Amino acid sequence: MWHSSSLVFSYYYFNGNAFRDDEASINKKLPKELLLRIFSFLDVVSLCRCAQVSKAWNVLALDGSNWQRIDLFAFQKDVEGPVIENISRRCGGFLRKLSLRGCQSVGDGSMKTLALLCQNIEDLNVNDCKKISDTICTALSRHCHKLQRLNLDGCPLITDKSLKALSDGCVNLTTINISWCSNITENGVEALARGCPKLTCFIAKGCEQITSRGVICLARYCSNLEVMNLMGCGTIRDEAVQALAERCPKLHYLCLSSCSALTDASLLALAQYSTMLSTLEVAGCAQFTDAGFLALARSCRYLEKMDLDGCVLITDATLIHLAMGCPRIEYLTLSHCELITDEGIRHLSMSPCAAENLTILELDNCPLVTDASLEYLTSCHNLQRIELYDCQLITRAGIKRLRNYLPMIKVHAYFAPVTPPPMGSTARSRYCRCCAIL
Repeated sequence: MWHSSSLVFSYYYFNGNAFRDDEASINKKLPKELLLRIFSFLDVVSLCRCAQVSKAWNVLALDGSNWQRIDLFAFQKDVEGPVIENISRRCGGFLRKLSLRGCQSVGDGSMKTLALLCQNIEDLNVNDCKKISDTICTALSRHCHKLQRLNLDGCPLITDKSLKALSDGCVNLTTINISWCSNITENGVEALARGCPKLTCFIAKGCEQITSRGVICLARYCSNLEVMNLMGCGTIRDEAVQALAERCPKLHYLCLSSCSALTDASLLALAQYSTMLSTLEVAGCAQFTDAGFLALARSCRYLEKMDLDGCVLITDATLIHLAMGCPRIEYLTLSHCELITDEGIRHLSMSPCAAENLTILELDNCPLVTDASLEYLTSCHNLQRIELYDCQLITRAGIKRLRNYLPMIKVHAYFAPVTPPPMGSTARSRYCRCCAIL
């Protein structure tokens, strides 16, 4: 349908006399319903252009049924309050999805108009709209009871008051992103959890005031949680992860990166209860050890992505466990895991996951990894990218041999220029320390 509609519009757009007349053949031969259907496949820019073709097309292009899903990201610098108000009046109850990502000129007044006139909206993205405050969530709570997905990422004026308002009026909420809303605390999260039991996705990156109590409330009242991102919530403790594991059996994506207080107790709980995990990101969790990942590998056989960057206590034993227990791993980050050696990479390369699925392997700052590891990885036929920054024992020759076996692989590495030792008091030249990207 998209192909045929684009052909129709291409013809009439480039034949000036055909579309300037409201009685053009396309308007005579095609019923209004079919023309509306064709218009429904056009993006915002195309609709605006068509609206300038003729009076008939203006009516069709600006029909509210064509404006059910709007993304204004491409116009972010030009979008101001009056634009949103005009859209709200034009779309009315037809509007289902609106993205204002990056529209920093949009404020509370125009958003209140939106909430009042577009009460059937289900998906609203105001990511990085810096002027948005709690007023918008109060308006959404009063008028937009069908709201299911809300992105408040990077809205610094949002506080607990917003979450409390949403809990009162937006009980159908399934997805919320409050990342970098630094004024939100566990009080707001607890209110949200109590009022929005249908939540399946909770993203709160960088919300340092969210504590274990807030996470435990989410686990208690929102048992359907599938996606949880708590990156940078540094006060989270093991009891919070244990509550999530025990009470949210559908959990398949969990990010705990930079939650540095966590210990193996968290991994043991996930291993016992969260057997459906497909993504686990624990970068910077420096207290995790081989014992925790052994338990995880024995139970979580659906793992596809693991980010273990900075888990400095793990050794080759973790790779041996993952090789035996997690055959689906596609993306594995081991950067800054300084105890990993060629032996661990050898076991990984011999595993079913490496032979069939492994596509991305990150080994930045693994000082014990040598060219031998690259030899082992030649058997990973689907490997698409490998990161080797600051692996001092990796050589250009080793990378060249790897590329002989995997010619399409992207290798990211650098070799710092050698700086000669000073010779007496003679001033020496300064050498560039820039990376040599391979």
